[in-house]
Amino acid sequence: MNRYKKAYKASILGILGNIFLLIIKLIAGFITNSQAMISDAVNSLSDIVSSVMTYIGNKIASKEADDYHILGYGKAEYIFSLLISITMILLSLQLIYNSINSLFSPYNYTFSWAIIIVTITTIIIKFLLFIYTRNIAKSYNNLLIEANALDHRNDCFISTFNLIAGIFGIFGITIIDGIVGTLIASWIFVTGIKLFRESYDVLMDKAIDENGIAKILKVVKKYPEIIKINHLNTTPVGFQYQVSLSIFVDGNLSTFKSHDIANKLEKDLMKLPEIYLAIIHVNPIDLKKYKKEKNRK
Repeated sequence: MNRYKKAYKASILGILGNIFLLIIKLIAGFITNSQAMISDAVNSLSDIVSSVMTYIGNKIASKEADDYHILGYGKAEYIFSLLISITMILLSLQLIYNSINSLFSPYNYTFSWAIIIVTITTIIIKFLLFIYTRNIAKSYNNLLIEANALDHRNDCFISTFNLIAGIFGIFGITIIDGIVGTLIASWIFVTGIKLFRESYDVLMDKAIDENGIAKILKVVKKYPEIIKINHLNTTPVGFQYQVSLSIFVDGNLSTFKSHDIANKLEKDLMKLPEIYLAIIHVNPIDLKKYKKEKNRK
């Protein structure tokens, strides 16, 4: 599928970009003895791990359904998204600790044009990767790529933080390092928690949202033969949902006609981008009796 090919490409670009940034950050960090730059290099190393997990997760999720996994491997995306969110949370906690600690024992920045060049290069590369991966995530509703995009965005802020701290360090104002670092790390923590909850909800089979239900009901209402429905259930299948419901039709309709309605409804529901599989159960109803009971109410 094109969805997974795009995800593969985004993962590979992320891995190559982070490897390049890891190398130049380590070089600049050791040359200038900048602890902030060395920490940023460690962050790039974690990004490489995240990109590799994105690649593996999409490779698994793209596998076709088989006898042992009749609904496919789509949930692999959310398993790896969960792992990325945990990585983001742990990283942010470490950054919060380092930033708060720097308020009492400020880092000593050694100004060098190498730091400025590397941080600006990082911001540009990460911003371009963020735009690219975010567009893919939105186009294909891919939570795993969205997690990768958020990671790129976070890196833009972290590198901006390093740039600001380095510039202020020239004038001996090192407290900016701790203040800005704490705010950014806290924001990354919140982002990681949000991604964790989204992944967790899918893995725990949380039903489709109200907007999705509205789309399903809109399709059902196109069939005047359907008198009422019940037992509307949805279960996550990767980035889509399996929907099942019971429809009630006039009991005087032939078996062929009533099942033809159900078959057509299934096909129409599966045209929705959110729906992976639709299962419709048909129930006959005494139309005259139903109308009488409805009028009494």
